[in-house]
Amino acid sequence: MTRPAEATREEWLSARKRLLAQEKELTRRLDALSAARRELPMVRIDKDYVFEGESGKASLADLFEGRRQLIVYHMMWRWDLDAGCPSCAMLLDNVGHLAHLHAQDTTFASVSRGPWESLRPYRDRMGWAFPMYSSFGGDFNYDFHVTLDESIAPVEYNYLGKAELERKGQAWHAEGEQPGTSVFWRDDDDMVFHTYSSYSRGGDILIGTHNYLDLTPLGRQRHVGEAMHHDHYGADQNHCH
Repeated sequence: MTRPAEATREEWLSARKRLLAQEKELTRRLDALSAARRELPMVRIDKDYVFEGESGKASLADLFEGRRQLIVYHMMWRWDLDAGCPSCAMLLDNVGHLAHLHAQDTTFASVSRGPWESLRPYRDRMGWAFPMYSSFGGDFNYDFHVTLDESIAPVEYNYLGKAELERKGQAWHAEGEQPGTSVFWRDDDDMVFHTYSSYSRGGDILIGTHNYLDLTPLGRQRHVGEAMHHDHYGADQNHCH
């Protein structure tokens, strides 16, 4: 990286104020975007999904833990490593104290297609306190477009079909495990509704480490695909591509 130019305090302050105007404009645009996201309609979930977690079998409604809202992070499973994708793991390392979400009637959980007998020791290795569930053997990952296999369901990722992904040079998003985030709402009758999903760079905002590094001269330094499990820094590690 090129070293930042040196300036006097007065020159720096002038440049900082110009940047502040851009930051304030972005903040206003983000506020408007969040308001528009809250106005999205919702879709009733009629399928009976079954997950496996710490307490055994669970339905999608069970994942709410009695709260009104549920945020699910779809963690990619690396079958070659018998572990989660290192990039997904970095995002999950950045989940904050759950009490703040719980106080707003919101539950956070991670769902992966990795089988529970592999997922549980992996969760313990990572030291994560949030609930994790396996969707192995069910339709959940396919229905929410984070496991892509055209022999099972039409390919769609980030709201693009296979041909569109290939035209954009993103053929790697057209098969296998992919990351994503989905949000659900539960009514008083225990009916569950899907309100939002994001994919690919949509998860960027959830990575607090990146947001901190964006404040620094060196920036993020690593591409997201170069992330490592936090217990492998300094050691050789297969990356998630």
